[in-house]
Amino acid sequence: MTSAPHPNTDHIPVRVWDLPTRLFHWLLVAAVVGLVITGNLGGNWMTWHQRLGYAVLALLGFRLLWGLVGGRWSRFQHFVCGPGAVLDYLRGRGRPHDEVGHSPLGALSVLAMLAVQVGTGLISDDEIAFVGPLARFVASDTAYAATAFHKGWGKLLVLGLIALHIAAIAYYRLRRGKSLLPAMLHGDKTLPPDTPASADGWRQRLLALAVAVASVAATVAVVNLGNP
Repeated sequence: MTSAPHPNTDHIPVRVWDLPTRLFHWLLVAAVVGLVITGNLGGNWMTWHQRLGYAVLALLGFRLLWGLVGGRWSRFQHFVCGPGAVLDYLRGRGRPHDEVGHSPLGALSVLAMLAVQVGTGLISDDEIAFVGPLARFVASDTAYAATAFHKGWGKLLVLGLIALHIAAIAYYRLRRGKSLLPAMLHGDKTLPPDTPASADGWRQRLLALAVAVASVAATVAVVNLGNP
């Protein structure tokens, strides 16, 4: 007769990704795809490229704040770590919670993806169709260098990180039998019952709305800095 599994070994649905984090993720995906398309099309599409860049800036601001006050597994304290933790993860000696939320490697790729292109885009000046809102605050040589990086190595870096992100999702699905995408749609992962869940009620969502408004307001303020 087979004994019943111990309750502590059962796995149950646990809310890992709160709704604001999921919305952030998919809005960012849409914005980045739009940026790649409009950046390659050029011409009049650069107006939309700029608007989408502002959208990413607002999303970045939201994520930075949400990383402080959001659901448990969306907070920086639970996935941002030092080089030692990343090496341990790559060697298969990661911490137990590395498999719950963002892995250390995934966290670094997300942060890198968000950072460089937004910053260089804000101070870019191609002398033709695009001037970043903060370009007037830096020297011309700096603005031109930022433009070259934004259109060259920076773009390749972002595309490379996206490819790495997609490859990691495929690896988990094909080699480890874990599908990461469904959890980013409905929020839950099947985990041990003692795994702490992320708060995701109306109180949390109202807080997220306030954070989103603050992020949009900050973005508008940054954009307006370029209008003397």
